[in-house]
Amino acid sequence: MHELRLKLFIAGDSPRARDAAANLARACERLADGPALIETVDILMDPDAADEFRVLTTPTVVRVSPTPRRRVTGDLRDITQVLAALDLHLLSPP
Repeated sequence: MHELRLKLFIAGDSPRARDAAANLARACERLADGPALIETVDILMDPDAADEFRVLTTPTVVRVSPTPRRRVTGDLRDITQVLAALDLHLLSPP
């Protein structure tokens, strides 16, 4: 099994960014795919990363591995939608 790596792109330390990080962490706690390594990237500090991953809005999560890359944008509140967009699976329904 490949290591699950996600990148969370945010723009600064805002309530929206903190909520997205908390929502993503909550979703990852329920993964049947195994533990996830989450890297948070502040595009204000690292705009090149946003270009590299073609991030146009924040917050955005990119599944880096396993490939192919998948992405989801928004507040990440709906765990089922977030994991479906990233092609990941819940241990059990919410």
